[in-house]
Amino acid sequence: MRILSRYLVKQHAAPFIFSLAALTGFMLLNQIARRLEQLVGKDLPWLIIVEYFVLTIPYLIAMTISMSVLVAVLHTFSHLTRDSEITAFRAGGVSLGQLVRPVFLTAALVALLAFLFSDQILPRTNHRLRTLMGDIGRAKPTFTLKEHAINEVQRARVYLWTARINPSTYVLQDVTIYRFMDRANVGTIYADSGRISFAPNQEDLQLILFNGTAHEFDRRDPGNFQRTHYDRYVMGLPDIESGFVRREDDNFRSDREMGTCELEGVVMEARRRQWLADRNAAAAQRNGVRALVGLFPIEPDTAVPQYRRSLYCRALDWLLPARLEAQDTPPNRVQGDSVASAPRVRLTQAPGLRVAPRTPTTRMNEVRIQRDRETGGRQRAAIYLVEFHKKYAIPAACIVFVLVGVPLALRFPGGLGMVIGFAMVIFAVYYVGLIAGESLANKLVVSPFWAMWAPNVVFGSLGGFALWRTARRGIGARAGRRRRPGRGFRSVTAGA
Repeated sequence: MRILSRYLVKQHAAPFIFSLAALTGFMLLNQIARRLEQLVGKDLPWLIIVEYFVLTIPYLIAMTISMSVLVAVLHTFSHLTRDSEITAFRAGGVSLGQLVRPVFLTAALVALLAFLFSDQILPRTNHRLRTLMGDIGRAKPTFTLKEHAINEVQRARVYLWTARINPSTYVLQDVTIYRFMDRANVGTIYADSGRISFAPNQEDLQLILFNGTAHEFDRRDPGNFQRTHYDRYVMGLPDIESGFVRREDDNFRSDREMGTCELEGVVMEARRRQWLADRNAAAAQRNGVRALVGLFPIEPDTAVPQYRRSLYCRALDWLLPARLEAQDTPPNRVQGDSVASAPRVRLTQAPGLRVAPRTPTTRMNEVRIQRDRETGGRQRAAIYLVEFHKKYAIPAACIVFVLVGVPLALRFPGGLGMVIGFAMVIFAVYYVGLIAGESLANKLVVSPFWAMWAPNVVFGSLGGFALWRTARRGIGARAGRRRRPGRGFRSVTAGA
């Protein structure tokens, strides 16, 4: 069996490596075809362009590694079936379980490596890629302006929408600009036409607008609204570089730029906020009832429940104590809200202090605010839980695809075209299931666990049942249906 196990693993190694390289290379060529023109048009150094495409490779590998396992299983067992090697193994007393066992162990090892890759390497490359894309986007932003889309001209401050752009002169038609000067002052500028260009210092961007109106609004004073009609309006935007400038001060990380332990910390924080908002809403409802009968209001219970970290994260903390943690807080405190474990006290009115009475409308608004916070915490937890379970579910697909590929290859042995066709169909259905599950989980329709694990459960159940039927009915290219004993004899005697 050791010789047979090594033989089967060796047979899977070559098609796995070839399919991983081919699929990753094909998807990389697709990215190059889509992005190269935009990158070259910004006059970027070639090293930056190469770095951009190199940083996309880990993301592509995370997608193609499980598909490569499926291709290797289909190719290997189809080849063994066509060459009657499966029949020889069967004649030698080797069962299907003994044949599949080394493949399962190898797939489990690949799944473990894929999980460590997606947990430790992929978040870092995704973060570096997003930072690089932001630096590229700030280099010659006029090159990436799109029609009928809101374009970010100055980060978080100025956005531009236009109906038509002349790519050679950058003359704009039907222009709308949204300005956020600060947290209080906002403005919207409308123009029939305009022109965008760089100032002589090649650092400031100039927007020259014609025939329009400018609206300014002060959030601190809702009654203050100013509208100005103009024939020509020149707006300068400082600190817009004409060349590429790399920045290293971006510490923000999205859900796809975090490891499992960082995602776990964010989920625990979101659940604490959700729990606290639910308690505040319940207390506001009770206080509304108590106010009707003349009782003093009570404080909500702010003792946040404890959440234990997973065994993997505790082991990782022990192995890597200096590892940066996520945006987590101590288990008994929630930032921006009440301190946990606060005692329940009755509120009393101080002598000589007049407090405005709280109307039923005010109390209902408070309940709505807390319910909105609770929903926001649940949605935030769901978004990060989806990415958390995805890091486990996609590597686990390596094992699931062994269950699916072995009986399929034994029942329908074929050439390379059959292998690629089956693999593409199976992976397409699997990937669509992941996308649909993620969308439903983000909308709180299904739980994040089932959103990511449902494709594995479905394919694993079907593959396990097919593998059991194949092992029970026999293996080989012609295993098909077995004839009942005596059926052929009865047909011969009936004809006689």
